[in-house]
Amino acid sequence: MALGIDRTTDDKLEFETSTSVKVVSTFDQMGLKEDLLRGIYAYSWSGTGKTATFSISVLQSISTTSRETQALILSPTRELATQIQSVVLALGDYMNVQCHACIGGTSVGEDIRKLDHGQHVVSGTPGRVFDMIKRKHLRTGSIKMLVLDEADEMLSKGFKDQIYDVYR
Repeated sequence: MALGIDRTTDDKLEFETSTSVKVVSTFDQMGLKEDLLRGIYAYSWSGTGKTATFSISVLQSISTTSRETQALILSPTRELATQIQSVVLALGDYMNVQCHACIGGTSVGEDIRKLDHGQHVVSGTPGRVFDMIKRKHLRTGSIKMLVLDEADEMLSKGFKDQIYDVYR
């Protein structure tokens, strides 16, 4: 965690950190999987990079040798869940990652088919995700990461109970 920022005369930023924090300036220095690095460098960056930031963490933590769902990303809107799916698939392109957007307003049958086939990552809205868990098509036994994107917005929109049900 950065403790302060000092500006030098040549407009470069210097970060003063605690001794336990290792500062890296490139993705190469982060110790990421080789195929994930390839996906990162092939990805066209846009926006603030928040979605890419947690997507990289998700992709680093999963194993593509198992076809089980290992990460679940919840979002307040269908559009955001679909955008997250696109980012995960783009960054994980060289990893052969499977990611499905599990959202309302789409075919329940298609969700069932995709989930039964096996997805490493599921991005979705709380209602549809919980429905697939209740129907036992989204198996949660191998999930090691739960991401709540825009958690403040989800909680203010009344998703609190659904999020709690998914968490349980």
